[in-house]
Amino acid sequence: MHHDAFTALPYPRVRHATRDLLDAAARKHMIHAMVEVDVTDARRQLRRIGRETGEALSFTGLIISCCARAVERDRSVHGYRDLRNRLVMFDEVDVSTPVERVVRGRNQVVPTLIRAANRKSIREIHRDIEEARSAPAETAGVFDSIRLYLAIPPLIRRLAFRLLDRFPRLMKDRAGTMMVTSVGMFGNGAGWGVPIASHTLNVTIGGIVRRLRLVDGHPRERDHLCLTFSFDHDIVDGAPAARYLRRVRKLIENAGPLIQAT
Repeated sequence: MHHDAFTALPYPRVRHATRDLLDAAARKHMIHAMVEVDVTDARRQLRRIGRETGEALSFTGLIISCCARAVERDRSVHGYRDLRNRLVMFDEVDVSTPVERVVRGRNQVVPTLIRAANRKSIREIHRDIEEARSAPAETAGVFDSIRLYLAIPPLIRRLAFRLLDRFPRLMKDRAGTMMVTSVGMFGNGAGWGVPIASHTLNVTIGGIVRRLRLVDGHPRERDHLCLTFSFDHDIVDGAPAARYLRRVRKLIENAGPLIQAT
């Protein structure tokens, strides 16, 4: 008798919470915008800073910084509607970003919060990410919360996730006010991710592709980053979303002063 070989591993406990979150997120009325942003100068300057200081700065940290700072001009893009039907808009932009850690010998993605990312330098954000990546996974606060969370019956758990963003302070404390995630599957070449978005504002980092662009009247090959911006349409209309996109593009394409300030 032929027997197929296979390996059975425990289903990660954190994935139960992820499934509940995605069930709740799928009910949101999201709008998505897929854009390309010229990152040639930003990448060149990050490499130069790395050579001069010996510390390579995270490209993801740069994107997080620009996306968080762009919120300041219109905080409604990361606002949340509370149970009293008020729009709550925080001054601090707490960014949730997934960081891969080793858990019991296996790589596992764990949500990490970058607190007040709109007020931090790129280097500070980079170090927050690196500390989260190198710290033992069991020290992440999310695991303590998940242990308590999984003790709750599934139906109540899913209801709790559906109501979480109606309690803005709790949402900020537990999940941040916006999300920036990197798909990480495209490598070099064009590619966008369209997420099941959990926050009012979500940014998905895709691939990098070479495009011809006019520079000083001459065609030049430039690196363009694929970004997907996802907004909860119950909170954010098209015009504020478009203005936010323009601010992010301007910050990234003119990131020199921001990089130098690190």
